[in-house]
Amino acid sequence: MNQPYLTIADNHTFEQVIKKSRFICSLGRVSSEAEAKQFLATISQQHVKANHNCFAYLLGDHDEVQRESDNGEPSGTAGVPILQALQHTGVHDTIAVVTRYFGGIKLGTGGLIRAYNGTAAAAIHEVGLIQRILQDTVIIQVPYHLHDQVVYALAQDQIAVHDQQYGVDVTMTIFVNHDQRDVIISNLTNQFHNQLTIQIGDPRFNEVPYQPEN
Repeated sequence: MNQPYLTIADNHTFEQVIKKSRFICSLGRVSSEAEAKQFLATISQQHVKANHNCFAYLLGDHDEVQRESDNGEPSGTAGVPILQALQHTGVHDTIAVVTRYFGGIKLGTGGLIRAYNGTAAAAIHEVGLIQRILQDTVIIQVPYHLHDQVVYALAQDQIAVHDQQYGVDVTMTIFVNHDQRDVIISNLTNQFHNQLTIQIGDPRFNEVPYQPEN
């Protein structure tokens, strides 16, 4: 079974205080390493007086690019824990920059790992996830006398009509999930006894809220 493509719903900032240190996680949706570096540069400039701006990011449908940095924290206590938070939630094309303003109390190795991982995870949980679904554009030419019946049939499958053009026939445009396309077209063809002319247009990606099962 293929895993769904997930990413964060939007850019987001989350902050918490742990033993007087401020931890601020800035999340960004990015589509390239250049965008990730620009996001990091922007956050680092915003928090130029912070003690650390640690980060991690994942790029690609299969996380082909993975980068992380401790930015001066002890090795392995910041960048990797942030990266693990991203990996655990299954997000792609996402950067997390966790800024720390030191509050005077040392956290120790374990404390730092928990703080950086937990801050990133809390930010992702707060902003929420979306799933990107591949859809096909389906264009249906409908005789006028069948128009209402076709609209009703589509509504029964919870498919909205995106656009309608009126000419010799009604030309309706709908979007259907790629893995359901053939079944939907077959059902329409059979139900209306080949009286519809159906064409497949360009694909697109649709983003819908995603709720993990556990």
